[in-house]
Amino acid sequence: MQHLSPLELNTLLKTNDKPIYLLDVREQHEFDFCHIENSYLMPMQTVPSKMAELPKDKTIVVICHHGMRSQQVANFLIQKDFNNIANLDGGVAAWANQVNADMPQY
Repeated sequence: MQHLSPLELNTLLKTNDKPIYLLDVREQHEFDFCHIENSYLMPMQTVPSKMAELPKDKTIVVICHHGMRSQQVANFLIQKDFNNIANLDGGVAAWANQVNADMPQY
């Protein structure tokens, strides 16, 4: 599994020509409060039943609040034969601190 800092992810989103799928595994109310633009919500507990919806031809960056839930989901997806998985270290909290100071925090 690859680990990305918020600054690394931001650079990839701006410069990478390969498609990146931002998978937010927080709960709906967390996502509604704040999220990274163009991310898709799939709460952690729904991933096993919905993982067929995830693209296998894109790098999937898994996101949560601080990076712990996302790391668990990333490990699960790797065990299920997803190959291009990355975890956003520090989650949206770190993203707000390092990339988007206007993002609400909780």
